[in-house]
Parts: sequence; structure tokens; C-alpha cells
Amino acid sequence: MKANKSESSNYICIASVGKPRGLIGEFFINSFCTPKENLLNYNSFYIQDNLIKDFKIEYIKKINSKMYAKIFGIDDIDSIKKYTNLNIFINKDSLPEAEENEAYWYELIGMKVIDVKSKDILGIVENLNNYGANDCLELIPTQESIDDQNRLIPFVIDKFISSINREESTIFVNWDKSF
Repeated sequence: MKANKSESSNYICIASVGKPRGLIGEFFINSFCTPKENLLNYNSFYIQDNLIKDFKIEYIKKINSKMYAKIFGIDDIDSIKKYTNLNIFINKDSLPEAEENEAYWYELIGMKVIDVKSKDILGIVENLNNYGANDCLELIPTQESIDDQNRLIPFVIDKFISSINREESTIFVNWDKSF
């Protein structure tokens, strides 16, 4: 994947190269998919900054709770070490279609967040993070917002997240603006 911003917007990071495993160029692969095994559903990958010419993963295998992989043309531990921590991407078109009232994290960023009861605009989603208990929407205020407060809203469907409208780029929440 090149640094060209318009081109990179078509890709989503789903894993990274972990530490080497063994002597033949294998490495532990850190899956960002939920569940982690969903990584096995894809077969066309791209490496960060296109650092490996003709990048192709030879195989991905699962052992216990970890996964490891091998890249075609990299056959020793010293060769794979220099790629540790690089991100691995897929084309967004490879993702399965999200169900009604569902969205991928990358789709949520930039969405307007509105309180269902008061119809107040609370802000837009700047980021999503997992702080242990739940994923959280990180909101920043806009000119249309009810106030200038940054907010963290737990991403818990049917409790705090009422609905997601991808077409209108809006998330409806059950959230008191005083929080």
C-alpha cells in the first residue's frame, strides 16, 4: 500500500506482523479482527507502505490461541525481523456487507451522534477505543453540537446505542448531555 491518501482510503488495517517464529521466516500475526479467526477469511493482503514487492502470504495457521504466517520469498528469521510491527491491510471491498443497524468501526468515524430523546447533537465520532469493559465512541463537538464537551459513550447496542443509520451518517444514542 502506497502513501497516496486517496488510494490508502480504500484499505483497512486488519493485522500486523508480530515477532518471528522459528528459523524459516514465519511470524506471529496479530489479528485485529473480531473474532481473531476472521482473519482466515481473507486471501488478498497488502503490506504497509508496499515495503515487500509482490507481497503474498503463503499461509496462516492457528496454534492454541495464536496465529502465525509466512510470506512468499521470506525464508529466514533475519529477513522477517525487519518487518516486525508493520501493518497488514485488506481492500474494504473484501469485507462482508454489514447487517441492518450495524457498521464497521471505520464507517463510524465522522458520524454525527444525536440523543434520541432530546434530539440534541452531541458531536461527531473522532475515534473508537476499547478501554477494557466496552468499546467507546470518542466524540468531539461541532458547531451544531449542544455544547463544547468531548464525550466518551460506551458502544453498547440497545443500552446506549439506539440505532445506526449509515446512509445518513448518524448514530442515535440514549445519552444524557450532562454526562
